[in-house]
Amino acid sequence: MPARTLPTFTTAEVEAHSTAKSCYVTVGNVVYDVTDFLDAHPGGPELILDWAGKDITEILKDEISHTHTEAAYEVLDDAVVGHLNTGKKAGANGYTKGDANSKSTGADYDSSDVDSESTAVHPRTGMSCEEDLNKETDFNSDFKKHKFLDLNRPLLMQVWFGGFSKDFYLDQVHRPRHYKGGASAPLFGNFLEPLSLTPWWLVPTLWVPSVSYGLYIANLGFVSTAHQVAYFGFGLFLWTLIEYALHRFLFHLDGYLPDHRVGITLHFLLHGVHHYLPMDKYRLVMPPTLFVVLATPFWKLAHALFYFDWSVATTVFCGGVFGYVCYDLTHYFLHHQNLPLWYKGLKKYHLAHHFLDYELGFGVTSRFWDTVFGTELNMTPVVKSQ
Repeated sequence: MPARTLPTFTTAEVEAHSTAKSCYVTVGNVVYDVTDFLDAHPGGPELILDWAGKDITEILKDEISHTHTEAAYEVLDDAVVGHLNTGKKAGANGYTKGDANSKSTGADYDSSDVDSESTAVHPRTGMSCEEDLNKETDFNSDFKKHKFLDLNRPLLMQVWFGGFSKDFYLDQVHRPRHYKGGASAPLFGNFLEPLSLTPWWLVPTLWVPSVSYGLYIANLGFVSTAHQVAYFGFGLFLWTLIEYALHRFLFHLDGYLPDHRVGITLHFLLHGVHHYLPMDKYRLVMPPTLFVVLATPFWKLAHALFYFDWSVATTVFCGGVFGYVCYDLTHYFLHHQNLPLWYKGLKKYHLAHHFLDYELGFGVTSRFWDTVFGTELNMTPVVKSQ
């Protein structure tokens, strides 16, 4: 049987838990949450808080400062919450991450505690396959362990007032959770809540008639239908590149995200909430208002590039919008439907982007641009027997 898999933390993340409300310490590369033990500590909470966010190996051994009995170590055993990401073997769960300076592709995880026939569990997310995304999250234990967001309360204001560092936020928001019963977790918690929920069928209902009308009026400027079809196909192809660019450079603007609550909150609202709750049926497609905001500059771009012919520019734009419709529907179905054989591979690929490596695998409708730009995701974690 696989050993229990715990999350990994950076040194900065551990150091961020240095208050009476959230107090982490380390012994070697094992991370402990001792918040609940502060008031029960025989020497008083102040002694622990002096070491909050730090390694306590030496102070535990220091007989002059304070003699620690076996009971103290038993308390620590019950308080384990994860491991320090040092690039070396991570204690009890036995996973070794590959070269710390290389991009993680899901491979090169080693385990002495996992049977050679079992599937490797990713040390960051604790997941081994796409089915894990559907496992309901225990709200209370998740919040107690990670001190991130309480799924019982509206999420957006928690992000705004959370005081999270960028590194801690990015690590946590890319550890997928699943809301109970497949329902939607509260985002705003007020009258704005319905605006954040978009059923998949709204996308074709709104935009397919709009595309059809645009093509109809643009057709008047073409000599032949074949000519218009060619430009429509070009717009459709152009969308695949736009899709890749938006996903990689806007939705995953992670490395360039300001370490400030404004940037973090906007990131969460735009795409972070989807990675935090990837199986939420009503936050899988783009709300109409957001699409209009993003589509407006592309309308202007199309007419700037093809300034010589309004009909050509409009047809190219309509091809792009139709590509967007295909993208949003594909995205929904990859998460929630059983698909034909070709799509099954695409589904596995996209969901691996969620639970395996969010820094790779940006293509949703295809892997083409991932292959072109070298961001293709290796989806097969390797387990090596010792």
